[in-house]
Amino acid sequence: MFKNLTKAALAAALLGGSTISAAAQDFTIRATANSNENDEDYDGLVVFKNYVEAASNGAIAVELFIGTQLCSGGAECLQGVADGSIDVFVTTSGGAAGIFPYVQVLDLPYLMSGDRIAEHVLSGDFTRTMRDMALASSGDAIRIMTIGNTGGWRNFANTQRRVTKPEDLKGLKIRTVVADLPQELVKALGASPTPISWPELFTSLQTGVVEGSKNGITDIMNMKFPEAGLQYLTLDGHAYMGAIWVMNNEKFLGMPEDLRRVVVDGFAELQQATFASPKRKSIQAYEDFVAGGGDLYVPSPEEKEAFRVAAEPVYAWFQENVEGGPEIFEALTTAVTKAKAELDAGYASDLN
Repeated sequence: MFKNLTKAALAAALLGGSTISAAAQDFTIRATANSNENDEDYDGLVVFKNYVEAASNGAIAVELFIGTQLCSGGAECLQGVADGSIDVFVTTSGGAAGIFPYVQVLDLPYLMSGDRIAEHVLSGDFTRTMRDMALASSGDAIRIMTIGNTGGWRNFANTQRRVTKPEDLKGLKIRTVVADLPQELVKALGASPTPISWPELFTSLQTGVVEGSKNGITDIMNMKFPEAGLQYLTLDGHAYMGAIWVMNNEKFLGMPEDLRRVVVDGFAELQQATFASPKRKSIQAYEDFVAGGGDLYVPSPEEKEAFRVAAEPVYAWFQENVEGGPEIFEALTTAVTKAKAELDAGYASDLN
């Protein structure tokens, strides 16, 4: 279909007719993700690369480095973005919390009730507020471009019993990362937080060092945790697994405005790709979990509310103990309230 089109015409066909004349100076964006080609971060980068290169008519080239070719962890990679040796990197709230502690707001439980709320919130002014805070914290070096998803939703899973209410978690040793917020959540729900490194989790479940975790279904199945005894999964959806995409601010601002617009639009395309990818991948993962004998429990709205109420002390802890906590908590809760109101208005029209 496209074999006789020029590059500019091909770009126009793919992008709805809008292209940019090639700039006198070319730009190269070096983007990295500490993941692999089966990950939604990679899916997002492929979409970003395709969009930006086509929409800029070749004025911007995007080079992808998947894995640890450029850096091997959150702190190192963020330092690379700050000093300009890396242009684009994706991190989690846990990976960025050492530099930007307030990004842990994404780990606060039960504030966003589903994909539509989360996607609405992360596509609006909340992300801009976090961007302004990160620019201030980094001396205008690191710019948050968008927040997508990496793995769906965190849910409680364990090796011992079905969990239908917070009391069912009492006494269970739940694996957490070495960070205060997830440990505060586990304690608030009556369980015992047990920091364990990710590579050690399979053996720790197998030997009873821990009896549960809080992960997304694709991580659970990719790591074969059911084989270690993780057979009970409750879809409480306590946290949306946000992926924070950052860019070297000087590199971004060094582009002319028309190309900056292309990059911003490219990150919007990337965000949509990462929103969609975990939904598709989780379908087979849930089917495989149940087929392997797993117990999958879906709480009622009333049961989910009981979990939220039990977790409320974590909200106060966050605002009292995390730098920037009150400001970002207000930004998130305001955005959630606005998103709910807009969705409710849509339901009022769409259901009648």
